[in-house]
This record gives sequence, C-alpha cells and structure tokens, in this order.
Amino acid sequence: GGNFWAPLSDMIRFFIIQNRAGKTRMAKWFMQFEEEEKQKLIEETHALVTVRGKTLTNIVEFREYKIVYRQYAGLFFCLCVDVNDNDLFYMEAIHNFVECLNEYFTEVCELDLLYGFNKVYALVDEMFLAGEVQDTAPRNVLVRLQMLTTVD
Repeated sequence: GGNFWAPLSDMIRFFIIQNRAGKTRMAKWFMQFEEEEKQKLIEETHALVTVRGKTLTNIVEFREYKIVYRQYAGLFFCLCVDVNDNDLFYMEAIHNFVECLNEYFTEVCELDLLYGFNKVYALVDEMFLAGEVQDTAPRNVLVRLQMLTTVD
C-alpha cells in the first residue's frame, strides 16, 4: 500500500502562519492539495494548535503526520512534517525564520506579513525550498533576501 509518489521523511508538507482568530497570514504548500483540502488543513491546524495550553509541547499528531509549531505574540508558525522527523530541527528552523523576519522587517508584526507578503514568501523560498530546510543561517539568508528584493 501507500502512495508511490509520497515523499520520504524530512519533507515539509505545508507551512502555515495564522493568527489566534484563524486568519491565515501565509500558507506555503509543498505537496499538491485541492483547494477544498487546503481549506480543511488550514482549519484543522488552527483548531489543533490554538487550543493547546502553554504547558503542552509544540508538537501535535495530525492525521498521519505531525504539526511542529511555535507561537510568537499572536501568531502561530506551523510546519506539517513526517511523524519520524526531528522535532527540534523544525523548531529551530521556525525560530530562525522568525529571526530573519524580525531582522528584515525590524521587529516583525502581523501587518508586515500582510503588506510585505511577497518578501515573506521570498524568505520561505530561501529557507524551505521544495519542502526541505535549506541554509538557515540568518546572515546568509538575509543577504540573499536583500539581493532579491532590491531588484524590484
């Protein structure tokens, strides 16, 4: 059984940033999903992570995968990954992503994600190419992002 085309582990299925109210501020899909399914995944992810207390881990089982997430202020940064993948590796990747956002936008806030969405997606592409974590050293990532975004 199983899907022949299903990727092996160490692959991110999707990366979603949502606020407490469930508004999606960024969604990047690394697998093919129908629009209806994307909406379901977004709603289920929100329902799962926003109700978890501060004392619980930032990893939660989700269908045949797991969600690794971190909350910064009112935003939830959620990665859907294989159940056997290294949680700490993804926690660190999220942290580095947020550090880069903070550096780039100078203390990032939700509005930056809305109005600077093209830069946010450029950063996602730099750090999570094709569902795999790339170079996460903030300095390297930011240098490339500056180069990409000054070409406007």
